[in-house]
Amino acid sequence: MRREASILHLDLDAFFAAVEQRDKPSLRGRPVVVGGTGGRGVVATASYEARAYGARSAMSTAEARRRCPSGTAFLGGRFAAYRRTSDVVMALLREVSPLVEPVSIDEAYVDLAAGPGLDLSVDGVTALARGLKERIAAATGGVTGSVGIGSSKLMAKIGSDLDKPDGLVVVPPGRELEVLHPLPVTRLGGVGPATAERLHQVGVKTVADLAAKSLPDLVALAGRAHGTGLYALARAEDDRPVVAEREAKSISQEETFARDLTDRAVLGRYVDSMAARVGSRLRAAAYSGRTVTLKLRRYDFTTLTRSQTLPHPTDDPRVIASIAHRLLAEAGTQGGLRLLGVGVSGLSLYAQGDLFAVDDDPQPDDAVEDEPAQEVPEPVTAESRWWPGQDVRHDEHGAGWVWGRGLGRVTVRFEGPLTPPGPVRTLAADDPALHPAEPPDWRADAS
Repeated sequence: MRREASILHLDLDAFFAAVEQRDKPSLRGRPVVVGGTGGRGVVATASYEARAYGARSAMSTAEARRRCPSGTAFLGGRFAAYRRTSDVVMALLREVSPLVEPVSIDEAYVDLAAGPGLDLSVDGVTALARGLKERIAAATGGVTGSVGIGSSKLMAKIGSDLDKPDGLVVVPPGRELEVLHPLPVTRLGGVGPATAERLHQVGVKTVADLAAKSLPDLVALAGRAHGTGLYALARAEDDRPVVAEREAKSISQEETFARDLTDRAVLGRYVDSMAARVGSRLRAAAYSGRTVTLKLRRYDFTTLTRSQTLPHPTDDPRVIASIAHRLLAEAGTQGGLRLLGVGVSGLSLYAQGDLFAVDDDPQPDDAVEDEPAQEVPEPVTAESRWWPGQDVRHDEHGAGWVWGRGLGRVTVRFEGPLTPPGPVRTLAADDPALHPAEPPDWRADAS
């Protein structure tokens, strides 16, 4: 822990839903659920209006539909819009301090001690946070964030969660345990459902209960590493630094899908195509690599990576694909995937593969290099290219978004972030004047 409250944690409030309400004025103040919209869909984010009816993240979309009233918007999500807004927020954080650690698209830590000439008194960081929240809301078109500031990452994260939405909590140095101990033990980052159940069985329900347990008791309960970590967190002992993002040296390829995909056969074809392109780029650059990485972005926009390191470097697309398939099988596709990526890192200027391997496809390397990206066919009907929440543009009616589809038709509301709530029109799903569009710019001149 530090002597000053100099670590800031920002958590954007119901971020995906907030961006949807900003860009779709007819949804402001109404329940909005973002996530998978199909029969096996899962909620990624629910607006606070939807949370009032019991909708929440990780709930099945079917259950959220049962709980929410008619007129609730169930949207498929628009990662490009969320990324654009997140980039604006992260740039504002870097104006405060050069040391910013993004945790996810809607969450980051900031080391205020690394900022130039900042007043790190409680009053000083409180004023700084208020100004930062105002700038974020102004720059993002009204998206709000909750801020916590403390002497450690733990206390900053706890603080940002204490007064949501649009909250600001500064935990003064020396008062960490006063804030921490009354909280449910599940507020600690290292306590998931399984650990919480074990702790509840031994009478641990609050952080104070956890702090009363001895180190040997917690090691016996949760293992040496996890038990030691819980022992420290219960005493607010956390010296983790804020670490800025670093790019790994690698060659990779990724695909973002319009809708969540769960079909392993379809995803497998994407893996094969990406592995071929990565292998081609490795050979063109005279590189090979030892570590194959699979990147997945799930229905709730959480991003996972799975890797395997080889004994020798390779540039063989068949080896890359084989490992990526295995990693995909281990990670699973539950809830659907929005993005898939294949990459190779640990690069070197030589390859030492299997000298006796037989090439099943005797094409020369340049034939692989010049092969266009393999597209996996998705649509089987005209309406399947449209999904709820999607940005569209009509040659006559202008910009809007898809409210729904079915029976060969698509319903579009024509409005944007800088317009009043707009009219709804039902069009033929194969209307040649209707096109997918990029997310609208909330900063554009309304004229």
